[in-house]
Amino acid sequence: MASSSTSSPPSNLPLKPIPGDYGLPFFGPIKDRLDYFYFQGQDKFFQDRINKHKSTIFKTNMPPGPFIASNPNVIAVLDAVSFPVLFDTSKVEKRNVFVGTFFPSVSFTGGHRVCAYLDPSEPKHSSLKSFILSTLASKHDKFIPLFKTCVSELFIELEDQMAEKGEANYNTLNDTLAFNFFFRLFCDKSPNDTKIASKGPSFANKWLFPQLAPITTLRLPKFLNPLEDLLLHTFPLPFFVAKSDYQKLYDAFNKFSGPILDEAERFGIQRDEACHNLVFLSNFNSYGGLKTGFPALIKWVGLTGEKLHRQLADEIRTVVKAEGGVTFAALERMVLTKSVVYEALRIEPPVPFQYGKAKVDMVIHSHDAAYEIKKGNMIFGYQPFATKDPRVFENPEEFVGHRFVGEGEKLLKYVYWSNGRETEDPTAENKQCPAKNLVVLLSRVFLVEFFLRYDTFTVEAGKLLTGSSATIKSLTKATSI
Repeated sequence: MASSSTSSPPSNLPLKPIPGDYGLPFFGPIKDRLDYFYFQGQDKFFQDRINKHKSTIFKTNMPPGPFIASNPNVIAVLDAVSFPVLFDTSKVEKRNVFVGTFFPSVSFTGGHRVCAYLDPSEPKHSSLKSFILSTLASKHDKFIPLFKTCVSELFIELEDQMAEKGEANYNTLNDTLAFNFFFRLFCDKSPNDTKIASKGPSFANKWLFPQLAPITTLRLPKFLNPLEDLLLHTFPLPFFVAKSDYQKLYDAFNKFSGPILDEAERFGIQRDEACHNLVFLSNFNSYGGLKTGFPALIKWVGLTGEKLHRQLADEIRTVVKAEGGVTFAALERMVLTKSVVYEALRIEPPVPFQYGKAKVDMVIHSHDAAYEIKKGNMIFGYQPFATKDPRVFENPEEFVGHRFVGEGEKLLKYVYWSNGRETEDPTAENKQCPAKNLVVLLSRVFLVEFFLRYDTFTVEAGKLLTGSSATIKSLTKATSI
């Protein structure tokens, strides 16, 4: 592995001016937007600028720019050393920067600025985050048994598709898994027993899309790029395109999550505001996270091949037999399984972007130099570059299942997917994802249940609007348990 000492820069690094520029007003941001979406693509957009400026810290513009974002100018931090400044809420403000340099209309969240858009310095942040953490803690005993039930339902549908078509679209199955799990977790009821029925993922997707459209591309044929850029990246999509779908989600949560909403009043939160925050937590943070996170996990494990599958199956089946079932204690003993989950979160984090506005003048460091950032500057981090920093991770572009086993555990502090270090935990005072530990747990349980049932599989990977697509091409049932 790369030496972790290289990730702590010496204090005597030279202070340099931040390279790069923003171009001409209006035209510079549009040029960068076109490069980002159409002429270069995400990774090449950043890599070309790193090569040009010989620096992992530089000035650029981030989409969407005019006319959605009033100021698209950012200072990009693209290495493992500089990126964590975005976690330090004494130095950066996280107000209204959850999705980028623009802030979607509060119409999407019932007129409320939900917890994700609040800075910890705002009075409501602590009460809302505490309410969310308390809600998750109260459901702790349901996590494993409920998720196992939902995963079993996915496997039945997966096998039906394989038998009928010879392949299965994992993403659509995963959307149903993620939505059903979180709805049942918070509402103690299957969505199939409500007016939502089987349309939950569709409602959630239609609500998510207009909020994320300014920073996504549909990957259409090139001749349609100008039309897409005009429709998605130039003016915000109005709430009315998702209004009826969101109302159905809100009504269902309001009706069936009564005990949680009762508890919100103990935190001084009005019932309506609590419900909108719960819908956001379930359908944006949680469903949205698993919507990209699990297909990435399936993709990378599938592409890595049968040797890793044998190793996972051996570990999982041995530990489950010894422990008498899938328990928290059993999961802690599965060192390779844990490492594979962390590696998937490292190589393809479910949320690739982080933003924060400098609260104070400060000096930040890359591996090679120091740079001064002024109060009011917007700092932007593209996480896949930070978590594939070659000065920290050996063979960073390669999926290495055992990367975090043994001595490799020391590298976990450079896994940043949750808007914080993997070695830290979410609190009411920070902006780390409140469901961080739950996502890791569910990812482990998914692998455990998968390799208790199957020996190996193959997958075909592609790109989607957000994240990766995974098509299961072959699936071999377990020959021994």
